[in-house]
Amino acid sequence: MSAEVLETLEAAERAFNAAMISNDPGRIAACITPDWVLVTPQRGPVPAQDVLAAIESGLLSHDTMTKTTHHIHLLGDVATVTGRGQNTGLFHGEPISADEWITDVYRRDGSSWRCVLTHLTPAATP
Repeated sequence: MSAEVLETLEAAERAFNAAMISNDPGRIAACITPDWVLVTPQRGPVPAQDVLAAIESGLLSHDTMTKTTHHIHLLGDVATVTGRGQNTGLFHGEPISADEWITDVYRRDGSSWRCVLTHLTPAATP
């Protein structure tokens, strides 16, 4: 995998994280495909429109979101990016925080990459 492709995928991850903490559904939608799915331990698959609606209504917001990439796998116009992530925010007005393993599946869209699926797994605490 070329250094250029690696940097482009890392940039897509940074843009996605920045969009999430902006709490701007339009900015987030620019990073994902319309059929994006968030897979959570609590609810399983959650469609993009449900996540974006929760953010737009203020039901869900993020203050911080970081991710350290551990593995990128490229399969033509599809790539998986797995890393350890932490985030904080509010859900139903209550503080939330997470430490989790995150795998984002990206599809090449012209010269950029858009996320089609995000899978969350809680990180084990020692």
